[in-house]
Amino acid sequence: MSSVKSASSFRLERQPLDLTFRRATLAARTWETSTYVRVRLEGDDLRGFTSLGSDDHMRLFFPAGDTDDLEVMRQSPSREYTPLAWDADAGWLEVEFAVHGDDGVAAPWAATAPLGSVIGVGGPRGSMVIAGRPDSWFLAGDETAVPAIRRFAALMDEDATGRVLIEVTDAAHELAVAAPTGVTVAFAHRGDALPGTALAAALDDLSEGERPAGDVFGFVAAEQGVVKAGRRLLLERWGAASDQVVVKGYWKAGEAEYHAPH
Repeated sequence: MSSVKSASSFRLERQPLDLTFRRATLAARTWETSTYVRVRLEGDDLRGFTSLGSDDHMRLFFPAGDTDDLEVMRQSPSREYTPLAWDADAGWLEVEFAVHGDDGVAAPWAATAPLGSVIGVGGPRGSMVIAGRPDSWFLAGDETAVPAIRRFAALMDEDATGRVLIEVTDAAHELAVAAPTGVTVAFAHRGDALPGTALAAALDDLSEGERPAGDVFGFVAAEQGVVKAGRRLLLERWGAASDQVVVKGYWKAGEAEYHAPH
């Protein structure tokens, strides 16, 4: 018997992007739940915006008032978010925010800033793209990962198989993901527990026998504490290839300035 490993059905590739800083304004907001909001940003600077990877990060800058000075904007408080949807010709960009309490700068802005408020958009500076077709998919995260999960799901063809697992507070806060019929979408409810704990427990409960078939693309992103459980599942129990999975903390409890690894 040959010991040569057959070629994988897909690979992850890094692609650089030109780092561009753009000025935009808040044009609309849509609440999906009481703690999750989608905003639309508009502006001529957004013409030509691109994001090649579902897990891309861009940096949003929140100035104290209206300004056309890009240097002033660059000095403003900022946070990283995933682009959800955009039209590079029309000049608009949509971003989703998990809103819990009134701490920080980004979520309160998304929830309460008057329409017309100015925002700076930096990046993305590079993308991780999937070349080829995974045999199956496993996507897991909390609310902060839903934009990336939605973008990954949009890449799936109608014959895709796999599983999506999302941690939210309760049934009233579940967020829809449009996935093919062969991909199950389930939710872990944390209730009053610490963020990430319900997802970590759900990941630990998955057995070797529940591994999706073939070359699986694995993506796990939530509060930093979920990283160990994600790696235990994907790399240890399921034996997925380390270069075919992404496991990262999108945020860290108590650290507003935490940056997700790219």
